[in-house]
Amino acid sequence: MPETPARPHRDLVHLRLERPSEGVVLLTLDNPDMRNAMSDEMTASWSAAIDDLAADTSVRAVVVTGEGSAFCSGGNTSWIASEPDASVDHLRRRMLPFYRAWLSIRRLEVPTIAAVNGPAIGAGLCLALACDIRHAASGARLGLPFNKLGMHAGMAGTWLLPDVVGPAHARDLLLTGRVVEADEALRLGLVSRVLEPSSFLDEVLETAAGIAATAPIAARLTKIALADGGHADFESALQWEALAQPMTLATADLQEGIRAAREKRAPRFEGR
Repeated sequence: MPETPARPHRDLVHLRLERPSEGVVLLTLDNPDMRNAMSDEMTASWSAAIDDLAADTSVRAVVVTGEGSAFCSGGNTSWIASEPDASVDHLRRRMLPFYRAWLSIRRLEVPTIAAVNGPAIGAGLCLALACDIRHAASGARLGLPFNKLGMHAGMAGTWLLPDVVGPAHARDLLLTGRVVEADEALRLGLVSRVLEPSSFLDEVLETAAGIAATAPIAARLTKIALADGGHADFESALQWEALAQPMTLATADLQEGIRAAREKRAPRFEGR
């Protein structure tokens, strides 16, 4: 898929922002020598990039991947172990901004895809779990081995993982700390597709382009409807849809979608 240069953007360190097709943004964690561990510089760049994307109405889908052989090896362990004498309160004040910075991708109103090209470990897997969709390359390994390192899970792992795979599989993965291969991750529901490495990113970007081509108002409302495990109960779902569907029926995009279907052509949605 052809790439176009990124628009003028803040200087990013250990992170690349590209626009491979209309409406699609590709964020690449770019610290391969450290297996894309979440450095201070990468964290600051990530926060700046997400802030910019949240304000950019041209964005319709975001893909996150890693440079090199890993998706993300998680938090920088040298940073985590650098203050053995620090108080709990001090460490808490360091960890919460770190969690919130990386989980800020959940603020985006557009669909997000984690393209897990290689190992996604600890906080790295939590980042993938914070995305709406996860696709993995064959051979990728995923896990939350926090307990094996002597620490409790962080970055909302105990909330995100049960939401994605259910409580039974979450207990298994969190309490054992085991790391699973991509094929098992697919069986557990941790990822929705496993793709061959040779065409992996192209296929994920093709999926993102397909999402970007859907009606953006409908996509945003659907993402809201599905957030945090979906609606509390059946009646809440009906009440939401009885408002959200009429909102989309009143859009010019709906008329364009109907015309395109009748004319047997691809629709051109404008988000209005």
